[in-house]
Amino acid sequence: MSEEKIDPRELSPLALAFVGDSVLELLVRQRLVEHHRLSPGRLNAEKVKYVSARAQFREEQLLEPLFTEEEYAIFKRGRNATKASVSKHASPEEYRASTGFECLLGWLYLQGEMDRVRQLFEALWERFDPDAPRASNG
Repeated sequence: MSEEKIDPRELSPLALAFVGDSVLELLVRQRLVEHHRLSPGRLNAEKVKYVSARAQFREEQLLEPLFTEEEYAIFKRGRNATKASVSKHASPEEYRASTGFECLLGWLYLQGEMDRVRQLFEALWERFDPDAPRASNG
């Protein structure tokens, strides 16, 4: 394999989402273990409330007003990327938006913008209620 580093702007949206998924999951896991004394099973159950496609769709909607123009463009690239698989637990709209959100987080991370990732994560943690009932789409 080549050791030449690829510019994050040249990566596919799905490659960026692949990284962004892990970025969000690590931040959520860190926050949970730093602030809660829960069994591993409970930790995992709480984590899923933040990193599922359905949750990420709601998180992205909360954070979208904070996105810069460039961040919104990256989000849209990820949202509009085609995927072979579809989630059993989320609508196509939720799944696409969660992919866009992961794409943005992956892009920010690979650009070395961890301060911005943390800023968005703090806003998410303040505003997102994982136990709030999901708004109906109809």
